[in-house]
Amino acid sequence: MRIALIPGSFDPFHNGHLEVVERAARLFDEIVVGVLPNPSKSAPLFSAEERQAMIDEAVAHLGNVRTVAATGLTVEVARREGAEAIVKGLRAVADFESELQMAQMNKNLSGIDTLLMPTGPAYSFIASRLLREVARLGGDVSDLVPSPVAARLKKKLSQ
Repeated sequence: MRIALIPGSFDPFHNGHLEVVERAARLFDEIVVGVLPNPSKSAPLFSAEERQAMIDEAVAHLGNVRTVAATGLTVEVARREGAEAIVKGLRAVADFESELQMAQMNKNLSGIDTLLMPTGPAYSFIASRLLREVARLGGDVSDLVPSPVAARLKKKLSQ
């Protein structure tokens, strides 16, 4: 069975993420979406458990996708989950340089290859950071995120 890991902080999971998961699910027998902390990012809006639940709801239509919340090196998570590949989405050229470096480091550490998948043009401008900012300021991002995420964003920010 060919398994791939799609790692990310997913705070929140958006339609660009979903598109990459859906496309990868057609290429691999199983996709594991790994909710991982990113020490270079600010404190998350949602807990890892909340993010995992949102992703589970958003990918429920895909029979070969599951989620895990994990910590540590991405390649260690990939090994634990039996993944032979890591899939990362690219929004723009700016993402390529850092993702390439991570892919090469991960390959060096583990021998696991990374597939860099460009998102569709309709999603190339979406970033979780921007979604959080717009939503916190009262903007409507419901057309940019799966409906379970939109509902949780609205509830979280109305508290």
